[in-house]
Amino acid sequence: MKRLTNRSIAKFTLALGAEYPIFARVHELYGPPPLWDREPGFATLLQIILEQQVSLASAKACYDKLAATLGHVTPETVLTLSDAELKTVGFSRQKTSYARHLSEALICRHIDLDSLVDLPDAEVKAVLMSLKGIGEWTSDIYLLMALLRPDVMPKGDIALHSAYHKLTGEKRPTSNEFIKIAEQWRPYRSVAARLLWHFYLSEKKNGTRMMQKKLINADTKPPSR
Repeated sequence: MKRLTNRSIAKFTLALGAEYPIFARVHELYGPPPLWDREPGFATLLQIILEQQVSLASAKACYDKLAATLGHVTPETVLTLSDAELKTVGFSRQKTSYARHLSEALICRHIDLDSLVDLPDAEVKAVLMSLKGIGEWTSDIYLLMALLRPDVMPKGDIALHSAYHKLTGEKRPTSNEFIKIAEQWRPYRSVAARLLWHFYLSEKKNGTRMMQKKLINADTKPPSR
């Protein structure tokens, strides 16, 4: 199966920019997006589950506490923790259930994550979505970041919808509307997603810097008489 690389991302960014002004604008402002690759396997899939419906920072903090507690995050080590211990780390009751189900499925060999590398996208999604707590968004993110497939658009990603809304001035699309919009970006939808995330995160960072600058200026401004 084809995998994205930094070189192919740069190439496909130019191809998208040549046809779609919104991507040309992102590239002009911030350059090509990062690869944002992750190591395929249990630890990455578990971290993506933790990222469901929470901020990336919150999910990372939870995962980092888990890693600090266990040393090595594996299906076997996760199952050594009680529900109370997982709650202390930051797992919700729901995500505790998902983590246990995933760990047991791998230990019992109900699924083999290594075998996903050679499967088509649709089959990878079917395997992952057979697991408790893994839906379209989670399976899409695994395809896009762990397996580096070139033509995936995550369904239900609010940051993507927000970036598209800001770049086009159109109303914020629903999940289904956005997936239909993204059809025009085939066969480079994974790069289109990265460009939109790149824009979203860069704008957010710039907004934070501007706010910090305003606060600094307010602190250093001499008092009025």
